Amino acid sequence: MLWFLSVHIITLFVWTASVLYIPALIAMETQKQKEFMQHPTGMGSVARLVFTHIASPFAVVSIIAGTLTFVVADILIFWLLVKLTLVSLMVVFHACLALLITRFERENTKNLVLYSWILFTALSVCIVAILCVVLMKPAEPEMLPWTL
Repeated sequence: MLWFLSVHIITLFVWTASVLYIPALIAMETQKQKEFMQHPTGMGSVARLVFTHIASPFAVVSIIAGTLTFVVADILIFWLLVKLTLVSLMVVFHACLALLITRFERENTKNLVLYSWILFTALSVCIVAILCVVLMKPAEPEMLPWTL
């Protein structure tokens, strides 16, 4: 279990760093005149390269390792369900990054800087919320109509 947890934490750091880097990169590059627009290998933008070769693979490994950590230990508690809900929201924001990259590559820059910073802020809040839930491990509120 400790092995899965270690892999989960390491890949989570890389995933969160890369998903925070991409909107900032797009916002900065949108304001410039096509500098760094094309990657030298012809793969598209640098944002797409980071998204497809770093953020997405590390996201998959992080989610699998995190899931295995709790499946192997047979843990099902309230804070874990809250964390998984927040991780699901982060996955949705991760998918929104793909839309942002596509819009950037098609040079549809109307409001792109605004969307980039909104997504950056949403991802940041989600990451901080996940970190708070994991560190505080809140107990199940008594007002919930179900029990775990």
